[in-house]
Amino acid sequence: MFKPIPVAIGLRYLRAKRRNGFISFISLASILGIALGVAALITTLAVMSGFQTEIRDRMLQMAAHATVSAWGEPVVGWQRAVDLALTDPRVAGAAPYVEKEALLNGPRQQPAMVRGVVAADERTVSVIGDKMLEGELESLEAGSFNILLGRELAAWLGVGMGDEVVMTVAEFSSTPVGAMPRVKRFTVSGIFEVGYNEYDRGMAFTSMADMQRLLRMGDGVTGVRLRLHDMDLASDVASDLALRLGGPHRVTDWTSDNANMFRALRMEKTMMAILLSLIIAMGAFNLVSSQVMLVTDKQADIAILRTLGLSPRGVMDVFMVQGSLIGVIGTVLGVVGGILLTLNLQNILYAIEKAFGVTLLPSDVYYITGLPTELKHGDVTAVALVALAMAFLATIYPAWRAARTPPAEALRYE
Repeated sequence: MFKPIPVAIGLRYLRAKRRNGFISFISLASILGIALGVAALITTLAVMSGFQTEIRDRMLQMAAHATVSAWGEPVVGWQRAVDLALTDPRVAGAAPYVEKEALLNGPRQQPAMVRGVVAADERTVSVIGDKMLEGELESLEAGSFNILLGRELAAWLGVGMGDEVVMTVAEFSSTPVGAMPRVKRFTVSGIFEVGYNEYDRGMAFTSMADMQRLLRMGDGVTGVRLRLHDMDLASDVASDLALRLGGPHRVTDWTSDNANMFRALRMEKTMMAILLSLIIAMGAFNLVSSQVMLVTDKQADIAILRTLGLSPRGVMDVFMVQGSLIGVIGTVLGVVGGILLTLNLQNILYAIEKAFGVTLLPSDVYYITGLPTELKHGDVTAVALVALAMAFLATIYPAWRAARTPPAEALRYE
């Protein structure tokens, strides 16, 4: 009794039994359409966020959170960069490295990025030591000329533990017969698997001292890799360290080194959200249809309300309240359904695989064999607001049409 008249009448129309059952069916279809669209969009965004986080975490298991290097030349005073970095409480570890692209030759040939590391320091900045399928990281001793290969890279080369690999680098030495590339024979002392194709197929590790000797770099290194306690602070740490080092040093972080990949992932997520929003739009169009039919069905009621003194704006508010409530119900059902579906998605996947006897994401084909999900409050809120906005906009035209109904014309044939 304390509600405004348009709100009370709108709620009454929502609960009332329709004389035309088809209108009720269309209203129900509108609710289900909006709910289905909201649930599908929430679940899809959660899966895409989960994959994005999984890819980022796997990549950053091996990639540096921040890197100190020089502009096109070796870093000579690298020990100072390590000492300065370790004085920052945000830095968990620092390790020098020498990196060079090379051609590896076994029974077959395959190019790869070869990184020379110090085993003890490398454990502080990456998980390569924990990802060994065979052998150990500590086998990379100075002068041993041992090499660690990714599982996919070893398969492409056709080599295994104890086999020899010939490394050819694009550094030329003068010989009596002319300039020749530098070539060195390495022994495979370990095979690793990170679960990220860029490393498992395109990366090899050897001793930093051996790479320095092969490339004739002296005490210089390619750079210093840093690992942070909080990777989200990489940009701030990189900026602070660059100011403290000064000189020709260049400090980058993982957000800039992999900007193109993460930009592509964000674009893919955005486009998928836009496409799936069309499902919500379809529910909103159904809402327009049901409201237009309801206005036609309630012509006599509208005329009576007008003659009793309800203004055109009041009539418009009646149908906007009624239509908006349909949107709210559909959105709430969609949000609840989307959250429940996301939380139980992995179990649903297992149930489908068990019921049909298939493996949807086989481990020999995909690096990620499950459906990682990450339910973000911001995504859920954005989807709910978009659905509510579409439902509200869908009520404007039918409500405006109802407000323009002439009372005399509506009652002529009653």
